[in-house]
Amino acid sequence: MSETLTDPLLGRVVDGRYEIRELVAMGGMATVYLAFDRRLEREVALKAMHQPLVDDAASREFVARFRREAKSSARLTHPGIVHVYDQGVDGELSYLTMEYVRGENLRSRIAHEGTLTVGEALALTDVILDALAAAHRLGLVHRDVKPENVLIDSDGRARITDFGLARAVNESTPLSEAVIMGSPGYLAPELLSFGESTPATDVYAAGVMLFEMVTGRHPFTGDSPIAIAARHVHEDIPTPSSFAPWLPTEFDDLVGALSARDPDERPADAAAALVLVRSTRILMDDPTLDKRADPPSGSVAISADPDATTVLPHPAAGATVALPIGIGRRFEPVGAGTDLMIDDDPEALEPEAPQRRAWWWVAAFVAVAIAIGAIALWWYNAIGPGAFTTIPPVTDQTEEVATRSLESVGFVVTTEERNDDAVPEGWAIGTEPGAQERAQKGSEVTLIVSTGPRMSDVPSVVGRSEEDAINILEDEGFSVGDTVRKYRDDVAKGEVISSDPEAGDSVRHDTVVTLTVSDGPAPVIIPDLTGMTLEEAQAALEADGLVAAVERGRSDDVKKRQVFKQDPEADADGFRLDTVTIWVSDGPTLVEVPDVRGLEFKEARSILQKAGFKVDGNNEPWNFSTVVFTQSPAPKEMAEKRSTVILSY
Repeated sequence: MSETLTDPLLGRVVDGRYEIRELVAMGGMATVYLAFDRRLEREVALKAMHQPLVDDAASREFVARFRREAKSSARLTHPGIVHVYDQGVDGELSYLTMEYVRGENLRSRIAHEGTLTVGEALALTDVILDALAAAHRLGLVHRDVKPENVLIDSDGRARITDFGLARAVNESTPLSEAVIMGSPGYLAPELLSFGESTPATDVYAAGVMLFEMVTGRHPFTGDSPIAIAARHVHEDIPTPSSFAPWLPTEFDDLVGALSARDPDERPADAAAALVLVRSTRILMDDPTLDKRADPPSGSVAISADPDATTVLPHPAAGATVALPIGIGRRFEPVGAGTDLMIDDDPEALEPEAPQRRAWWWVAAFVAVAIAIGAIALWWYNAIGPGAFTTIPPVTDQTEEVATRSLESVGFVVTTEERNDDAVPEGWAIGTEPGAQERAQKGSEVTLIVSTGPRMSDVPSVVGRSEEDAINILEDEGFSVGDTVRKYRDDVAKGEVISSDPEAGDSVRHDTVVTLTVSDGPAPVIIPDLTGMTLEEAQAALEADGLVAAVERGRSDDVKKRQVFKQDPEADADGFRLDTVTIWVSDGPTLVEVPDVRGLEFKEARSILQKAGFKVDGNNEPWNFSTVVFTQSPAPKEMAEKRSTVILSY
């Protein structure tokens, strides 16, 4: 029967918000579904805790772990970590929602690839350690790093999920708890023996995964989770080259360093391990990086048919189980007179004590041999070839790593700092004497460390001419890019408006500075102002950024207070802030009024009309003639054309 018909959660809407649509994965503690968030209209992954764990009072730690996962992940924001959105309880269902990542997990990738190329394995390890470093910086340890918890999205990017076992670095599991939750194939010896986890615990698991990605197999197998865990406590991880002889020594050393049984011999955290991975990657050539090991005998790729029968391996190293704390740890019970060793590895037998030989002549021979060997060793190291050694290359290493590299071969290291445009701050540029040169052990080697590129303050060039600004910047060592030009009313043409970066900014000495230079006021087309009132003309000029100069005049064609002439003329080219002179009419032209007194009214009217005036008459009743005796305006006065002259007759 299909899971769709048997799973009661399929189709359910959790908390009135999350519609469960599809089963994604099932684990020992919880089941993961594809759900749809109706509120935000997006797909999410919903992790639902198994009901028996919620009901079992003895399983409260599981519930706490489930909720701890949400709190731990919510603190982390990193592109290599799956984001947790929400956590809650709906009735008897305890759940959390997280980002839904389409793709597969690393376990599936290894299953259908058999083995990964060295380059891909190192690239995935790089991303995993970078994400773990973000957690370690916040004081969080994942504690359950394994292929099942590394998701690979459709773009091939790795993402870490399931911080359910994450715990603050300064919080350790007390021995009274008796058990530790985790995946036996990836738990570090100190976690199994003492229940203590540090960032180096995650580094151990990353080293085991790197071994597994390249060789296609887990370093240890066993008939039970405890048997697998015991081998991690008692045995060193085998070298990857024992399964793929073509692998270089550098790769074996890297896996050995990441998965060292003693946590003090591992990188202290994921950030330090990341430096080691990247340094090893640089030392390997492309053909080696592109090569992959033969899959283990008997392994087959996963079938594309989900109904196909598959042979599963016995106890999965990646399964989360409860293990007793104290595997391989010696302790003395109260009242006991002898040490007790927990018998977690029956095959690890105590070696028999060798029989002693007390022949005096053998002792004498050995004494002579030791003396000769001591003399030879002294000569080799003090005078012979052993007194000199080759200076190792330290480029592409941090100051700390480079110092350790030089000191490990017997040199006394002094540090000199230099600016370098290509080498990041805190990384080695080289040594004096140089790499591959031979020098006597105990001699002084100068480690040249980059302080990054030389920084300079951008000088102030605002208000200067473009030519002067370029000269000032170039004298300070800056390069000047293409000039940006802008129209500005308030800055003269050719003057610098601003610089990018701005004056006073401290930037790399070889930064390209871009100048913005004024092109002066913007060009405009002079508008046609004739016929406008004075106020209308002034507003039109102001809108185009032009300045009005007003002159007065008279016009027979334009009404009073209207513009009858302008300079420059309409449609001429100009610039903002240019002055446009406008002539505003004070009325029609002034004309001298003719003297028509003593003339007949009709004759006087004709003369005035010819002069451009209108005529109106007052026929006085007491005057019995039509002769004009008075006029207004008076004769010889100046009056506007078309104004009215009143005649009395």
